[in-house]
Amino acid sequence: MIRVKSFDLKKGVELFNAFNDESRIRIVNLIYHHQEMCISDLELILDFTQTKTSRHLGFLKNSGVLKSRKVDQWSYYFLNSAFVEFVSQLYIFMEKDSTLLNDLEEYKTLYSNNELAIRRMHNKQNKYKLPALGSLK
Repeated sequence: MIRVKSFDLKKGVELFNAFNDESRIRIVNLIYHHQEMCISDLELILDFTQTKTSRHLGFLKNSGVLKSRKVDQWSYYFLNSAFVEFVSQLYIFMEKDSTLLNDLEEYKTLYSNNELAIRRMHNKQNKYKLPALGSLK
């Protein structure tokens, strides 16, 4: 894994701008805790429109925080490995935030109910990641 040990002022501004919006913080939090997410799952969990979700994902991808990959008709977004340590440190400060915790619980409920695209992909791969309801990572 490549890690960013330092960055210049311009990259710092881009990075901090990526986290200056509650919606983007919530999106990255879900992706950070679950490795990857697609737009439809994020929309469902966060109750965002497709337009809002796509706009924020585009911003996060352009800033370098996220990358994506295509699987069939789905685009799955994941953290740029260079920023995992930075993001990890950021979420340590917000680990008890009720909104972020509620988002993680909503993911668990929807995943358990087989309502998320990521669960359908896991089913195809026989790779279940059924989270224990009521407990967080």
